[in-house]
Order: sequence, then C-alpha cells, then structure tokens
Amino acid sequence: MSEPQPGGRLLPALVYAALSTAVVSSLGMLLVPTISTEFHVSISAAQWMLTINLLVGAIVTPVMGRLSDGPHKKRLLVGALTIILVGSVVAALATNFAVFLIGRALQGLSYGIVPMTIALARRYLPVEKSTRGIASLSVTVSTGMGIGYPLTGLIAGSLDYQFAFWFAALFVATAMIVVIVAVPSGPDTQAPRVRFDVPGATVLAFGLAALLLGVSEGETWGWATPATLSCFAVALVLLTIWVLLELRVKHPLINLRVLRSPDALVANLTAITLGTVMYMVLSIGSIIAQAPSETGYGVSLPVFWAGFVMLPFSVGSFLANRLVRHLTKRIQMTTLLPLGATLVTASSVLLLFAHTELWEILIGMFVVGMGVGTTYAAMPALIARTVATEELGSAVSFNQVLRTVGGSFGSAISGAVLAAHLGADGHPNADGIFLALAISAIGCVAVLIGLLADRARGNRTAA
Repeated sequence: MSEPQPGGRLLPALVYAALSTAVVSSLGMLLVPTISTEFHVSISAAQWMLTINLLVGAIVTPVMGRLSDGPHKKRLLVGALTIILVGSVVAALATNFAVFLIGRALQGLSYGIVPMTIALARRYLPVEKSTRGIASLSVTVSTGMGIGYPLTGLIAGSLDYQFAFWFAALFVATAMIVVIVAVPSGPDTQAPRVRFDVPGATVLAFGLAALLLGVSEGETWGWATPATLSCFAVALVLLTIWVLLELRVKHPLINLRVLRSPDALVANLTAITLGTVMYMVLSIGSIIAQAPSETGYGVSLPVFWAGFVMLPFSVGSFLANRLVRHLTKRIQMTTLLPLGATLVTASSVLLLFAHTELWEILIGMFVVGMGVGTTYAAMPALIARTVATEELGSAVSFNQVLRTVGGSFGSAISGAVLAAHLGADGHPNADGIFLALAISAIGCVAVLIGLLADRARGNRTAA
C-alpha cells in the first residue's frame, strides 16, 4: 500500500494551523479588566483566565508531543483543533465566570499545536525543506502574539469581549479545514507503535501544575505563605520522581537521554531563560504603553491602541524567520542562538534607558521580535538535528514547555517587582519599572555570555 504524499501546500497549512492557535493563546492579557467587570469578580480572580490557560497548556503539551510521534498525527491535530474550537465557543457563550474558565481551559491545548505541526513537517517534508519549515513553525508563536495583542486591543476598545472568542473560533475552524485538506490522510506507517507512558505523563502533569500554580499565584498569596511554599515543595518532589521514572522506562514520555546532547541542552536552557526575559519585556512594555503620563514613564495609550505596541514584535519575529532561511545556508544553527540573544540583549538595554516615548517602545519591541524570532527558529532545528524522527514531537514539546515555564517565571518576577513599587495612584512607579527592566537586561546578558561561552567551547572541541 503506497503511503500518502503531501503536496506543496503542506507547510503553509501547518503554519496557518500553528498561527491560528498562537493567536488564540495570546488572547486574554488585555481582557482581564473587562472580564473582571463583566462577571463581577475581582482582578485577581479574573487573572485565572490566564492561569488556567497556562496550566492546561503546560500539562497537555508534553502529552500531545509524545502522541504526535505516533501513527495518528493528522487525527490528533484535528482532534486538538476541535477541542480548541469548542473552548472558544464556550468562552464566547459563557454566562458565568466558571463556564468561562472551562472555555479558557479547553483553549489551553493551543500550546501543544506547534510541536505537533513540527513533527508533521519533519515527517512529511523533504529533507531540504524540513529545517526551514521547522524554523517557520517555531516562530509562529511570537508572530501570533503580535497579531493577538492588537486584535484584543481593538475588541476591548470598541466591541464586546465575546467578539475576540468568536474570532478565535472562526480562525480555528478555518485551520481545521485547511489541515483536513492539506495534511496526508491515514496512519503514519513509519511511526513506532509503543505503549504510552501514563505514569510519566501523570506525574509530570501534577508536578508542572504545582510549579506553575505557585509561580502564577505567589504574588497574590504571598511568596512565603504555606500555600506557595507547599506548591514549590510538591513540584520539586514530583518532578524529581518524574526524572527517575523517565530514566527507567523503555518508552518514556520524554526521552531525557536524548536531550542530554549538547545541542538539545543549549536549546532547552535558552528556551527557559530567554522565555523568562521575553515575557518580562513584553509585560512591562504593555504596562508602560497604558500607564498615564503622570507616572513619569507612561505613554497614556487607550486600550484600543495599546495592543498595537506588540505589532512590531510580530513583524520583527516574522522578518527574522525570513532572514534565518537565508542565513542557515551560510552559518551554523549554533551561531544563530547567540546572534538572537545579542539582539534581545540590545533591545533590553535600550528599553532600560529609553522607555518614556512611544517610538522608543516600538523600536525596542521590534528588536526583541528580531532576537526572539532568530532564537526560536534555531532551537527546534538544533533539537531536530540530534533527535530521531520518532522522538521529535516529545523533544520539541519539552522545549515548548520550558518556554511556557520561563514565561510564567517572567510574569511572576515582573509582577512581584512592580507590586513592591506601587505609587499612590495604583500604578507602578518609575523605580519599579527601571528595576524590572534592569533584571530583564541582566538576564539577557547572562544568557548571551552563556551562549558565547558554549560557542567558544564548541570551536575549541572542533579544533
């Protein structure tokens, strides 16, 4: 029986599916005040629309990544898109906050779509196109964020919040149609059929849930309270048990031995550290854009326009992806990581000393987008270079989980710093903004130094 062959429309279809879900995952941050008003809950309670989405995403992403290494890749992708579609409709139709949170939880599967599309690209694209295809798919995360934020700002400023979720539902529905038409049908005959690691998935799910719950709610509960410390203690115990389990089973959820390769280690360490810094810069940029000018740093943009501050980030990441396609013909992937980190560091330092004018914020966001787009394009390709095809989905999904965990760390760190430096009007003062930006800049410098040191070590080994 001949295996189904993809046409030239496969990569555009996968990029569209990944982009649609990246936009869905970016909906929410600007809508927190609106949701608080609509459902008559506090701002801290409304933040759960972000927390529940993040928790579900971190839990399901490694599971979806491992399943995408199996024979039913297309069926799994269509099924995941269906659940995201249902979640969008539930959120749009919700009449109370509990139902709304159920919709947001179902939308959390959007975090696992990119690793699934990368596994499909590695499996079905010709070798000469797979590296560039994987890079394009990885960058859709940052590109989708740059589209989702302006969309949210437009809707929050002029329409009811439900329109954001109806748009998400329409976007995902069209992505489902595109995937059904373009992705090869039938089971993947080359994929291994192995027992799913249920114990590993269960322990990792609870471990990540405890970790992210503590990070997300630490600012609200208090970092030294029994609830927060208990979350971190449970996370430490469960994640330690998970590592021991994964090293013993024959077919683990995530093959940690494979991830010990130098390229995979560098990519994963960069994912969590750069994810932390990136989310700090993005969240602070959004705050500066909407803060009143009386704070001494605010740009006083209404919510209608505030989302557009992220648009240069999206444009920068998209352009970086296009450049990476050409650069990979001349330089190695290991060179792209420090190059991208250099751009992120430069933008962080720029924003540290120049962030009181709109044009300064826009330039900073553009350069951040260029740097993030470069590194995000390189990380999966580095992993794919040293990981067998049958392990790619789980390996890339683990990288995605680390980005998500890093993002939650970044949000928590910036939130804690700004909460400790509130002015009389309830907005962070200029010292808090400067300190948060300084921490992100220092983090960028540390990442860059580490990558340059690794690059130098690699050159000495090669010599």
